[in-house]
Amino acid sequence: MEPYTPRRRKKNLTLSTKEYTKVTGTIASVRRTRQYVEDGYEEDPGVFSARPSLDRAPEEPSFYAETSFVRAPLNSRVASGTAPKDKSKGKGKAKAKESFEGVPLEVQEALVLEDLLFVLMGIEGVYVTHLPDYSPDDEDPLQGVTFVVSPSLDPSLRDLVERILPLATYYTAVTSFIELRSHLDFGLVNHALCAAMRDMLKEYQTLLAQLEHAFSTSSSFTLQKLWFYVHPTLHTLSLLYLLTTELARADGTSDAQSESESESSVDSEEAARNEALGLGGAKLKAMLSEINKGVDEGASATPVKGGEVLAIIFERMQNMSGDPAARALYGELLRAAGKPYIEMLQAWILMGRLVDPYEELCVKESKFIDRGTLEVDYTDEYWERRYTLRDGSTTGGSSQTAGVPPPRTPGGRLPGGACVPPMLEKWKHKILLAGKYLNVIRECGIEIRRNSNQADDDLSLDNEKLYKSIDEAYTHANHTLLELLLRDQQLIPRLRSFKRFFFLSQSTFITHLLDLSHSELRRPAKGASLVKLQSLLDLALNTDTQGEDAMFREDVCVTMATSGLYEWLIDVLREHGVIGEDTGKRTDAHSREESKKDRDKDEKKSLQAIDALTLDYTVKFPLSLVISRKTVLRYQLIFRFLLHLKHVEQTLTSMWLEQKMPIWRRAPPASEWGMQLENWRKRVFLLRARMLAFVQHILGFTTFEVLEPNWRKLEGKLEARKVETVDQLLKEHVDFLDTCLKECMLTSSRLLGAYSRLMTTCSTFALYAASFTKSLNSAFASEGVPEGDKEFAKRWDYLNKFETHFNHWFKIHLDLVQYDASRENVTLLPLVVRLSSIKSSL
Repeated sequence: MEPYTPRRRKKNLTLSTKEYTKVTGTIASVRRTRQYVEDGYEEDPGVFSARPSLDRAPEEPSFYAETSFVRAPLNSRVASGTAPKDKSKGKGKAKAKESFEGVPLEVQEALVLEDLLFVLMGIEGVYVTHLPDYSPDDEDPLQGVTFVVSPSLDPSLRDLVERILPLATYYTAVTSFIELRSHLDFGLVNHALCAAMRDMLKEYQTLLAQLEHAFSTSSSFTLQKLWFYVHPTLHTLSLLYLLTTELARADGTSDAQSESESESSVDSEEAARNEALGLGGAKLKAMLSEINKGVDEGASATPVKGGEVLAIIFERMQNMSGDPAARALYGELLRAAGKPYIEMLQAWILMGRLVDPYEELCVKESKFIDRGTLEVDYTDEYWERRYTLRDGSTTGGSSQTAGVPPPRTPGGRLPGGACVPPMLEKWKHKILLAGKYLNVIRECGIEIRRNSNQADDDLSLDNEKLYKSIDEAYTHANHTLLELLLRDQQLIPRLRSFKRFFFLSQSTFITHLLDLSHSELRRPAKGASLVKLQSLLDLALNTDTQGEDAMFREDVCVTMATSGLYEWLIDVLREHGVIGEDTGKRTDAHSREESKKDRDKDEKKSLQAIDALTLDYTVKFPLSLVISRKTVLRYQLIFRFLLHLKHVEQTLTSMWLEQKMPIWRRAPPASEWGMQLENWRKRVFLLRARMLAFVQHILGFTTFEVLEPNWRKLEGKLEARKVETVDQLLKEHVDFLDTCLKECMLTSSRLLGAYSRLMTTCSTFALYAASFTKSLNSAFASEGVPEGDKEFAKRWDYLNKFETHFNHWFKIHLDLVQYDASRENVTLLPLVVRLSSIKSSL
């Protein structure tokens, strides 16, 4: 049906053109004056001589006699605070005024046009009113106010009015959203979004002012023209309304409103009964509200702000990309709302300063962690947890759950600043690291100044310049910190000192230390004196350390581990997985039970100081970022491994020196007993030589074919500056240590099990050196009566046990090494060749 055009039916009116113009131009003033009269104000009456008979009061106030027009023009539309609130009376008046019966179409159109100009600003009209059950206190303001037109209006006019009325709902909803989100708690992004929406509403209000002027000055202004002018704005405000509705839905504001309405609908009698029974009292409700508050504290307690607002706008822009108007509108809002976010982002990536008072940025700071914790904290909290991403993701691909708010819905967006805008998702790690690096430089006392050419006010989230600036800032921060570590902080000399101290490379201090502290290291670990061992270490270092290592010797100190090396490594590998298949296919329960038994046995046995001795190294900031506590632990594991080899080698060498005594060179008598004694002595020599060869082969392989080549590779990369970023430096350093641990056979539970049994057999055999000498002296003392040698069987029994254990575990160990060399670790092939020479002597 075509909209009604009043000019076509103007000829049916009984009024002249001049009279019609005067009627339509003064209706508003007439009704305002009438309202004041009804409210008790006295006005001078006047009669409009040309007024048609509309079945109303015979006399009405004239426009020229309205002295109350000096008051605010909207007072007739806004309820007065002092007026009596008689709802039934007010409804009766409204019904009387809403009737269009007998009113000509032109007058109906004029009256509705005047009402619409008020309604489009959210003010209730006379013929276009709120819903009958409307209550400002019960309605959700973010849903907007719904208006209805009088049912007695002509159908052709009512169709046009109903098309326009949603504009008033959208306007009131958007206005309420702006008022609510302008609060400080909603953050800078919401403030910028509200400012952009407010500017758009100013244009809408300007349009309404122009329409009102046209209505007041032009007699040809019709409802059809009003619809023509507001139709484009209707689409714009509908887009704003949909956005505000989605933001309110994500925030849970509508849910909270519905919950409050459901709570208010509780039956009063039931509430009184619960109160009498002590079930529904105020104290119980308060307690339950506190419990629910603690349970629901999370995503629902976090308002939609920061990155989440930008993500919602971006998603709407992508979903409505087929609508050019919607894409342009949401793009403008995204650029306006993203300006505070970009300013915080630039301050972080260009200066290392995190200025985020409302927790809107994707980067967060744990202020309770400072660089002083690096010297005592094992988990490197400064580097890993001082500055992190709010969504819990890390540069290594893993994720953290501590401190990460739950998503709005299962599998949905994270709330607030934890939601990274989709366009920045792949750049978030560079954003984090760029600010981290600059912050490290700042804490070293180096001032960072922001260049004027670095700042670009034209950046926006949908501009490629932003991503280019992030990449440039990340590269600059990387290069600056890398130069600081390599040149100013002398990272390479420091790593060389680590190699010298922990890898026992080209140094004799460890031999001096073992010789000087031999008696102290034979004590239990709990009874050993760290003060004495530290003084002996300083003495050994002062006699050995030369050149650039001399300046770092004060950073080395002695400490004691709480458990044995191999037992600790096997427990860790069983809990966190192993490289390759495990030897036994046991269930987890059985494995845990066996581990518990092994720990109980270890607790019963007293750990000797030599097995618990290790070195520690004090590293100051910022070198502690590269040589962190985790990397120092890896150095300590390799040191304890090499120290045990050195100790067993030293004890077997001491056994060899003892077996060069005359008693071991004395010729036995030429008899069957003498041949057995000589055979026993040769087997002792052979077993000791094979054990010593095994230890020396392992020590030589790890030192010259594992540690030294890998160190040369790392040192070459650092000196040639092939490491371009700090991340790459950290990765290369950790990879170097992990490779050393793997090629030293310290990351496989199978190899560790066989190797630890072999080393235990060798060290125990070396401890029996004095017993073998005593047994040999006893044998030569009974030379005249060999039948009386009571220790003959016992002597052979000990030797057979050592040989059996060594041969058994050596064969298992060699088979495992050969298997790993052919399948997983090719670098073990030289060790296979070395150990095969010992096998040939079996």
